[in-house]
Amino acid sequence: MSEVTVRKQRPKHLAVNQIRLPLPGIVSILHRVSGAGLFLLLPFLLFLLDRSLGSPETFETFSAVVGHPLVKLLLLGLLWAYMHHFCAGIRFLLLDMHKGTDLQAARNSSRIVLIVSIALTVIIGVKLW
Repeated sequence: MSEVTVRKQRPKHLAVNQIRLPLPGIVSILHRVSGAGLFLLLPFLLFLLDRSLGSPETFETFSAVVGHPLVKLLLLGLLWAYMHHFCAGIRFLLLDMHKGTDLQAARNSSRIVLIVSIALTVIIGVKLW
């Protein structure tokens, strides 16, 4: 390569708000975030399970904790995280088996994962509350 070749000026600072990530990339990042969230909040979920299965007094503690609107919102978020992680995990298993690896199929499966996970969250959330 000669020195005459014009090089594209690289940015000195990465502008994260200007990056346009494709839908499969967004689903991949949400899969990682939902898995991390489920893992980090596992002690809270185990605490709720312990309170719900103990004695009648501990069940009262469970009812008081779960009755709070912020906790309900947190549990709804965890429900979405589980549903998204499950649906995206199935998508990634299919991609590992080389099913749906072309561009349009990958975009469609990403769209399906988002729609199904949100729909399941709404359906189960309405049933629970």
